[in-house]
Amino acid sequence: MRTEEIRKELFLMQDRKYRDFQSRLMPTVDPERMIGVRTPALRKLAKEMGKSGDSASFLAELPHWYFDENQLHAFLLSEMKDFPRCMEEVERFLPYIDNWATCDQLSPKVFRKHRKELLLRIPEWIRSKETYTIRFGIGMLMQHFLDEDFDPAYLEMVAALRSEEYYVNMMIAWYFATALAKQYDAALPLMENRRLSGWTHNKAIQKALESFRVTPEHKEVLRSLRVRRGK
Repeated sequence: MRTEEIRKELFLMQDRKYRDFQSRLMPTVDPERMIGVRTPALRKLAKEMGKSGDSASFLAELPHWYFDENQLHAFLLSEMKDFPRCMEEVERFLPYIDNWATCDQLSPKVFRKHRKELLLRIPEWIRSKETYTIRFGIGMLMQHFLDEDFDPAYLEMVAALRSEEYYVNMMIAWYFATALAKQYDAALPLMENRRLSGWTHNKAIQKALESFRVTPEHKEVLRSLRVRRGK
């Protein structure tokens, strides 16, 4: 299916109230570029296209104009089972991502079985100059390397990042909040030594305090580590 055909189908699924709601959550996306298709409908369409093998033309037609087309693209890649092809398509798509939602929805299931190969690409993504490529790289570290494949070096990799971009700093904070839930003993020294920028440091603590996965005892320690403005 080519983009024109898919676009017609997307407009048939349009929910204008949902579009208006979404546009308020994504200030980086022009409201005129949002159709308003709900996520379950996009996921369903992606699975149908994946099963029929009818996605190649659409995936080849970058850049897309509509946010919903980018979301569909992310869901199609997330369902792809061929790792080399999936990685190639992810690399091709990343420069066109222009919002946090599409970035965070891009989560290929096949990466779980190819963590070693994935890990080779993550440092390059994190060194990128593109906001959402960096965010995606941190997200992949958070999703795949905070459990049995964890290494404290990954905390250092993220802590070394400095950015003026809100959506990068929010992901750094999210990563460290998750690390404090899953790898507290390794993550705490970096918080004690204030290895993150002030705003990101406090945001990571805020997110950890909001988490049910962080124990009350650990939360008490984290409260004492909040940085006052100007410090």
